Amino acid sequence: MKTRINKYLADRGVCSRRKADDLISSGKVVVNGTVAELGLKVDDSDDVVVNGSKLIVDKPKEVYLAYNKPVGIITSVDPNAHDNVIQQINYPERVFPIGRLDVASCGLLLLTNDGRLSERITHPRYDHDKEYVVTVDKLIADKDLETMRRGLVILGSMTKPAIVTRSSDDTFHITLTEGRNRQIRRMCEELGYDVRKLMRIRVMNIELGNLIVGQYRELTNTEVAQLKKSVNMDKPLEESEKRISFE
Repeated sequence: MKTRINKYLADRGVCSRRKADDLISSGKVVVNGTVAELGLKVDDSDDVVVNGSKLIVDKPKEVYLAYNKPVGIITSVDPNAHDNVIQQINYPERVFPIGRLDVASCGLLLLTNDGRLSERITHPRYDHDKEYVVTVDKLIADKDLETMRRGLVILGSMTKPAIVTRSSDDTFHITLTEGRNRQIRRMCEELGYDVRKLMRIRVMNIELGNLIVGQYRELTNTEVAQLKKSVNMDKPLEESEKRISFE
């Protein structure tokens, strides 16, 4: 049975469906010698090439990794991107990042070949929490921490309320349920601070813990089961969109 090319790529661990759409739109997916178009349907009898590499037909074993990304590593699967995360990890099977962590930030990054799980975690409708430790360039005022808790305007709209706690004069923990581009840095800049260090320490139930910088580990079966339960993997996407809430 043929299926849409974006789902086909996600099911085989290439990337999420949304990323697959980007690859297709940019002409990087070729099916039977012809550049693929969005909505094209394929099956295992088709010859599928992604970024110049022929796709392996067999569906791979599901892989779930936690990686402590160093500063300077790019969250990209583009083989031509210098210092991209896939080159750094050098995992023996194809994986891709779940979401992004900007090049100047460090800490926890999840990777997988499970396109369905990646889509559920990163979809903008879902309110999955991510926790960060942030150090700024000067003493941060209590009133500014309170502003971040309530929300402030960046990129033309109000941020969602956040959990914010002070760690020291210039350092605080913040838990977000959204993931706008450079959100924490923009929030700090709006309040007059420069971020000196930004480290993600948790994504939902997965914690960075004492994982060494630049190293990865495989998630435990319990961690994976809890992740899947949190995003209602046993329900159709349309139904889960109505039910998923802050974890």
